[in-house]
Amino acid sequence: MNISLLEPLGVPQSMIEELSAPIRNAGHTFTYYDNKTTDVEELKRRSAGQDIVMIANNKYPAEVVEASKDLKMLAVAFTGIDHVGLDACKKNNVMVCNCAGYSNVCVSEQAVGMAISLMRFFNTCDKTVREGGTSAGLAGTEISGKRVGLIGCGQIGTMTARLFLAFGAEVVAYARNKRPEVEALGVRYVTLDELLSTSDIISLHTPNNASTKGMIGKDEIAKMKKSALFINCARGPIVDNKALADALNEGRIAGAAIDVFDMEPPIPSDYPLLNAKNTLLTPHVAFLTKEAMVRRARIEFDNVIAYLEGRPQNTCRI
Repeated sequence: MNISLLEPLGVPQSMIEELSAPIRNAGHTFTYYDNKTTDVEELKRRSAGQDIVMIANNKYPAEVVEASKDLKMLAVAFTGIDHVGLDACKKNNVMVCNCAGYSNVCVSEQAVGMAISLMRFFNTCDKTVREGGTSAGLAGTEISGKRVGLIGCGQIGTMTARLFLAFGAEVVAYARNKRPEVEALGVRYVTLDELLSTSDIISLHTPNNASTKGMIGKDEIAKMKKSALFINCARGPIVDNKALADALNEGRIAGAAIDVFDMEPPIPSDYPLLNAKNTLLTPHVAFLTKEAMVRRARIEFDNVIAYLEGRPQNTCRI
């Protein structure tokens, strides 16, 4: 079969060579492009004649899927697959496999780190020291004893629950499916309304799909405590970010830490959250650690090899 990796995976070339060796040794062709492209025609060119295409978080739109007549499997080095033309994949019987699990540790660590940064005013503290200030007015709060509400409690949500529990927080969760292993940690499942109205820290951990897009809107934000902190390391379109910015500017919630937006950075200068009060913004880096890049590269190549051997794994429902 013909296999192409259309973009870098954030690991050294030597690792790509190592991971692709079993594919080439089995008699398949492997092509690697060491630069990203968002040009649709170039994506079509790179995909032409390929049985398997490997991508990361680069958009792979429906028109590219439609043009790739030989495509049988799309390997995505990411957890979310909302950047892929899934309807076209389904129509053309293209299997989609993701790398679920590679970023559990780093995303959950970032969510907790962002909460601590908001609660201890790290941004303001840094600025204060540089400007010759003191600790006056910078008394923070602790995670211990607070109620943390997790919206979505899959692998990343569960890891986030473990970390917050280790800090002494009470953790509640809202999820479509209740998992016994989560309850065994001491996490209590509640309704979304209860979570929103009683949590001190709310952390979002759901995928972006038709059922979750816009699920945290003006009405949901209005139910949050005035002292609540909101964290989003999941997907930007799940939240009405204009409504969130309004709530922050009007003091209806205490703060927000956001890693994901309605688009990939760079963010337009008129984007509401850029000018909202009490915000901590990061440029979609929660998944981005050296360790996670190695994990996802290994998982993606394992997915391809498993498919070639007739035992597909990490397949996505589309």
